[in-house]
Amino acid sequence: MLGMSTLPKSLYWQRLDADGGQTVLYSDSNGLHAKGIVVAATPVPYILRYEVVTDGGWNTAHIDLTTEGAGWLRTARLERAVGRWRVTTAEQGDLDSVLARAGRPGAGGWPGMEDPDRLRTATDVDVENDPLFNTLPIRRLRMLEGSDDRPHRLTVAFVRVPSLQVLPSEQFYTRQGPATIGYTSGNFTTEIAVDEQGFVTRYPGLAARPS
Repeated sequence: MLGMSTLPKSLYWQRLDADGGQTVLYSDSNGLHAKGIVVAATPVPYILRYEVVTDGGWNTAHIDLTTEGAGWLRTARLERAVGRWRVTTAEQGDLDSVLARAGRPGAGGWPGMEDPDRLRTATDVDVENDPLFNTLPIRRLRMLEGSDDRPHRLTVAFVRVPSLQVLPSEQFYTRQGPATIGYTSGNFTTEIAVDEQGFVTRYPGLAARPS
């Protein structure tokens, strides 16, 4: 993690699909520096903590993540430099056994990934069920500036939670108005509402900020 520092802004989202919510402290004066805490009840109760830093162009530089629940803890660090990714992980306890006892074995898996070169075309990180990370490509591509409505095809480093398994994911972002971004991944498509800074105000079926 980075050294001690204070961050001047904050966001809060309430989960719409399950019990839980998250708080993010951040600065976006020169790219993004954000620290987030997520409390979730499914697939098992856990806490996610992360710290993400981009460069001035909103290209992800690195992210540190920790997921923790009763009897287990996992950490992952993703770093991008000179166009290549490095992924390092650690774990304590046995999350897969906890998920199996809860009837959710499919939510597990090894943290990290064996071959980070599979991320060679990825610029952004996307953390599962976390609306903060939609802002990274929106700001990097300056999608709220002008009227460009072409779809942008991206490969992102997708981090599953709570397992912290990392996978390449193809996603499409399309500007659909001054406050709406179309999002597609696989067979899933939705329209995300954002504020003037590109931060999500409502992600249908997932999360929303208080009105």
